[in-house]
Amino acid sequence: MLENHLDRALAARADLIDSDPRHEGAFRLFNGFLEGQPDLVVDIYGRTAVVHNYAEPPAEAAGLVERAVRWVCGALSWVDTGLVKARYADDPGLRQGRVAFGDSLARRVREHGVWYALDLRLNQDASFYLDTRNLRRWALENLAGLSVLNTFAYTGSLGVAARAGGAARVVQLDLSRQFLNVAKASYALNGWPVDKADFQASDFWERLGHYKKAGLRFDCVLLDPPLFAETRGGRVDLVSNSARLINKVRPLINHGGYLVSVNNALFVPGADYLRTLEGLCAGGYLELERLIDVPADCAGYPATLAGAAPADPAPFNHSTKIAVLRVRRKDAAAGA
Repeated sequence: MLENHLDRALAARADLIDSDPRHEGAFRLFNGFLEGQPDLVVDIYGRTAVVHNYAEPPAEAAGLVERAVRWVCGALSWVDTGLVKARYADDPGLRQGRVAFGDSLARRVREHGVWYALDLRLNQDASFYLDTRNLRRWALENLAGLSVLNTFAYTGSLGVAARAGGAARVVQLDLSRQFLNVAKASYALNGWPVDKADFQASDFWERLGHYKKAGLRFDCVLLDPPLFAETRGGRVDLVSNSARLINKVRPLINHGGYLVSVNNALFVPGADYLRTLEGLCAGGYLELERLIDVPADCAGYPATLAGAAPADPAPFNHSTKIAVLRVRRKDAAAGA
């Protein structure tokens, strides 16, 4: 029964709620894909609950969504607004979300002491990815004093974490100016100046070509692309050709620098992706330093798991597969 699944999910996440008495944070309350109801995901952003309907067509899960909304209202007294988003709706307005109750959608959340701006109706997602929380912590802890390029930045959360961790410079690169405006709002929330030159609304392929011609390099490149995208400059395909993206950005990274690669393809097994990374490392110019787990509220808890991912993510703990690599340059001996 749905309500039983939701009760177990809530109990497993009690520490996330207790550690956030002001309800300023964000977490996944229920991952239906792995916790018993594949058509439903419930996320919490501050005092707003976002109920994602993944049924195709959405009408097939309409009753479940209504029950989930009622459950949220009864179980979470501190949630004052609910938003329902239908991933596969024909109406773009339903994909962006309809308000089910309340009238004060959360506009910001706080994570690891850093503020992030939200626009929960920006598109079919919610403008802030919960599964990369541990990667943001890594950026906070490891990028002080470094220059960082955040490719496919979306609303810039990885770059915001790098900036909060003391990065010397962070360039946020995304095709959408609208998405980058949310990143700028995050800077404002944290009291940081906005340098327009560091927010580049441009095609990934074209901009990287410009960087290479200009001889521009970074100490870290964050590579968290969409599953599939195509522009005049090139194609992103994380199922069949993730290695191409990694090879594309590697020349932009200084010797000893970081290349952080994220592959969120559900149907790519973790072992296959690891073999791709190991193949790229075989030439000696990349070294796999570590894998970063997805937090348990997104991956599911032992007491709540009631399903399996479409492909085994091991040795990663989730279909969002995150790896940190170190770059070794041929020209390092020359001091380049």
